Amino acid sequence: MPFGDLISKWLGNLILWRVRNIPHRNFVLFLSVVVGIFSGLAAVILKNSIHFLHRFLTEGFDLTDWNYLYLLYPMAGIFITMLFVRFIVKDDISHGVTKILYAISKKGSNLKTHNSFTSIIASTFTIGFGGSVGAEAPIVLTGASIGSSLGRFFHLNYKTITLLIGCGAAGAIAGIFKAPMAGLMFTLEVLMLDLTLVSIVPLLLAAVSAASIAYFFLGEGAEFTFHLEAPFQLENLPFYVILGVVGGLVSLHMTWGTLFLEKKIALIKNPYIKWAGGGLILSVLIFIFPPLYGEGYDTIIALLSGNHYAVVQNSVFYAYRDSDLVILLFLALIIGFKVVASTATNGSGGVGGIFAPTLFMGGVTGYFLARLLNSFGFIDLPLSHFTLVGMAALMAGVMHAPLTAIFLIAEITNGYELFIPLITVSTISFLTNKYFESHTIYTKRLARRGELITHHKDKAVLTLMRLNKVIETDFLSVHPEQTLGELVKIIAKARRNIFPVLDEHKRLLGIVLLDDIREIMFNHELYYTTRVRHVMTVPPAFIEIDENMDEVMKKFEDTGAWNLPVVEKGKYLGFVSKSKIFSVYRKVLIHFSDE
Repeated sequence: MPFGDLISKWLGNLILWRVRNIPHRNFVLFLSVVVGIFSGLAAVILKNSIHFLHRFLTEGFDLTDWNYLYLLYPMAGIFITMLFVRFIVKDDISHGVTKILYAISKKGSNLKTHNSFTSIIASTFTIGFGGSVGAEAPIVLTGASIGSSLGRFFHLNYKTITLLIGCGAAGAIAGIFKAPMAGLMFTLEVLMLDLTLVSIVPLLLAAVSAASIAYFFLGEGAEFTFHLEAPFQLENLPFYVILGVVGGLVSLHMTWGTLFLEKKIALIKNPYIKWAGGGLILSVLIFIFPPLYGEGYDTIIALLSGNHYAVVQNSVFYAYRDSDLVILLFLALIIGFKVVASTATNGSGGVGGIFAPTLFMGGVTGYFLARLLNSFGFIDLPLSHFTLVGMAALMAGVMHAPLTAIFLIAEITNGYELFIPLITVSTISFLTNKYFESHTIYTKRLARRGELITHHKDKAVLTLMRLNKVIETDFLSVHPEQTLGELVKIIAKARRNIFPVLDEHKRLLGIVLLDDIREIMFNHELYYTTRVRHVMTVPPAFIEIDENMDEVMKKFEDTGAWNLPVVEKGKYLGFVSKSKIFSVYRKVLIHFSDE
């Protein structure tokens, strides 16, 4: 027997043995731990690779003067990434979280296996060379792909594979930040998985497993661990409210700015022109504003420790480091240009996410506001506290994930002393952003196409349904020039009471309803003088084959019809009936809701 056939037979026997001997729920718990372990390992590998490359390239930089290599590194890293993606991967691996959401809603939770490692390689070159994006989205895509691949390997159903995708995402976040609760909340809020007794335990196991792996290999220190030295003071609460509003507005700047710039960059079709233009913009911005280099966590650490000198090093602003006005101007500028830098990185061919840019902008925004208020002299706000809470504000606003923001910051500070301001600021920022923008950067594109699964179960079920699965094609068609007599002969053979009228090119011209011709169909005097075009009517609406089920149901509601024709560029494909949709809807709902 050939070796390949032998392996296939062995794997088949393994799967059969598992089905017979291991209960499904126990097996899912086991897989959740496995997914968590591998997600944690992936997080460790990616973070170490980025930090090693970053240190290797920037070691020996003069902290007090310009560094012209900032003009070279980002473009070089993006170019390497672009070649890797274009000629080796040959697939789009950007926008990792959006890709996961699309896979859940439209591809049966099927993520390509190469996503388990290609995002790590691509983002290492992008971020290690200075791309102004984060490693979190690539590692979340990696973890989700691991979960999807394991689920498909063992031939599990859609619900279980989706749960394993959530386990991979939770493990990725938990591994990067050593924050298991933040990983769990990220999966529930951003990937929008249902919180049930069946899902909560596997997600927790995956998050804890990944965090444990990260602790084992990286020690106790987190990405930007900070121990609070001063307690929360109630008299500062009004200023945290102000931070919440400001954070919500800055998060709008990030969301709208990113989507606007992405749309403009997408107009450029030549990838090398994209790389040259976007890479040049990024390099110039980093040259002028060095904190835009890489993920930006070094800047957050410097602000948390009160070392604002480190923020302006390597720049022309370093000579004015003792001027409050210059420092505030510098911070305001990097808040504004971070959106341009991160979008230019991804738009020009780099691979990275907005998680780190969100935390970066939040930290800088909190520090900026506190320092600005302190400069008036009547208040002494703790800069480190506002830096931390500002990070939560932007995360809650940009990602619409207030619980993730609260628990992430609480966990990385090793305590909950800031719980009240974290809840206050995250809630206000979230509500401020939500008032103006109902979707996040992750979900905006999918929501426009009706491809986003949400916690709204009715819409979630409609999203999972496919129009081509409910099309009925057993309708007998007629030609507009056929006579009433010929139509009656066709009716005698038909099992349906609707007859699509098609021309010679199969284009739908109208329909004939049996009820409309019932009174004349037995009048033999009209058999040769009345033609189909005389009795056909125009349907109240047409359904395009690429419409989503939410739009289809809206057309049924608006027209009151029970049957509507489906066309593709005007050509007839069949009919969709409301009764058929209800039947399929019930089956999907049972599968979707079954625990």
